[in-house]
Amino acid sequence: MHARLASGTTARAAALGALLILGGCSHLHWPWHRAPPPPPPPVHALDVSGAASPAQYWKRNTLLLDLSGVSGSGSIVLTPAAGNPWPVRLAFRVRPGAFGVLEVRGAAREVLPIDSTGVRPVDLELPPEIYGASTAQITVAWGPAAAAP
Repeated sequence: MHARLASGTTARAAALGALLILGGCSHLHWPWHRAPPPPPPPVHALDVSGAASPAQYWKRNTLLLDLSGVSGSGSIVLTPAAGNPWPVRLAFRVRPGAFGVLEVRGAAREVLPIDSTGVRPVDLELPPEIYGASTAQITVAWGPAAAAP
């Protein structure tokens, strides 16, 4: 009986030791574990007027306007910030299911349907013919899929 008690105590001590070792391992820096990259710094390349004020980021050579926080319907007007030309490429980050369609009007009109499935935001890049160097402003509207505002 004494041997059985000793083996139970040994097993408990071994389990406790293993838990302490594994708990300490969570503070180690494993070679395959990397911290996520920091978010890109916000920029101010375009002036935005309207109800929403999306953050602006450079994603390579594309100016990305983050509309992932808006839903329902609304609109904004974009103009180049003082001393800046239009960016060569322009994209919008949207959240699936937040609204049905994104309508962009500049030198031309583009209606971008938003897929309602998915969890992660998606980036929608505008075709180059939507705006040019002489475009005064770009109007961006979002709303239900049946009709854009």
